[in-house]
Amino acid sequence: MQETTLSKDDSRITKIEIKAEDFSQRYGFKPDTDARKTFFLLCSAIRQCGEAARANQSMIHRSFKYDGSILTETDLAVSDIIVKTVKNLYPDCNVVTEEADLKDFSDSARYTFILDPIDGTDAYSQGLPAWAVALGILDRERKVCGAIIYAPRFGVGTQDLFVCSLPGEDEVYLNGKIHQAPEHYEVPRQMMASSNTLNYVDVSRYSGKIRAFGSSIIHIICPAFISNIDCTINTYCYAWDICSAHAIIKKSGLQMCYLDGSEIVYDDRLLIERKEIKMPVIIGSKACVNWMKDNLKMR
Repeated sequence: MQETTLSKDDSRITKIEIKAEDFSQRYGFKPDTDARKTFFLLCSAIRQCGEAARANQSMIHRSFKYDGSILTETDLAVSDIIVKTVKNLYPDCNVVTEEADLKDFSDSARYTFILDPIDGTDAYSQGLPAWAVALGILDRERKVCGAIIYAPRFGVGTQDLFVCSLPGEDEVYLNGKIHQAPEHYEVPRQMMASSNTLNYVDVSRYSGKIRAFGSSIIHIICPAFISNIDCTINTYCYAWDICSAHAIIKKSGLQMCYLDGSEIVYDDRLLIERKEIKMPVIIGSKACVNWMKDNLKMR
């Protein structure tokens, strides 16, 4: 990774301070057990990081990683504070993040946290609203089991979107309330797609609208929260671009798989070797996913 050298003397951008927050039902669940209290503290840290990133958005500068993707000072600052918070709250767990190489990985860890400090960095660096702080959680078997996603400038009838779901529990909370996914058409009329989808996938048999916002996480969760968005196709990306959204989709009763219908497996290739997913992923109701498998083909 090529670290940005821009604005390193501006502490407003490079340092984020997490303040103590009183326990409440702000995030939708009651912090009435030790596990829920710990998760509450993690939600609080991610919310505060997202708020700091929103406040900093007009001040940041773009830099580039070795692969040509965008990097900002905020990505590094958010990554640093959330990794420290996770390791403090869950010291026996793995942490995989986009902005730092993996130092060690335990197959017996209770959880593996997968962090994208700013998903949609390109949009973020241009002042656009479609970006999110995203943390996915895998259990010991590497199955998605929880997530926290905060999009400070992207909401459904609100100014922001805070989504979370606790490991070991079924509920999905949206802005402090239990959420149920909307119903969708069996044949999709509106589809979310990553910006380079047409380079890899033939969508000529699809006659509806295609929308792209600039954040894989937001693209993936849209069918769970926006009634008019029936499905999503997201092309080549990494574990941190999909894991948190995958957990929310699964707990919302929707489906997420590869374009050929195979299961997404968080194996060593994705987590330790940090490789791209093997092909585009598709998201939606069972009917929409079946339609996409039958009608969208790799170029």
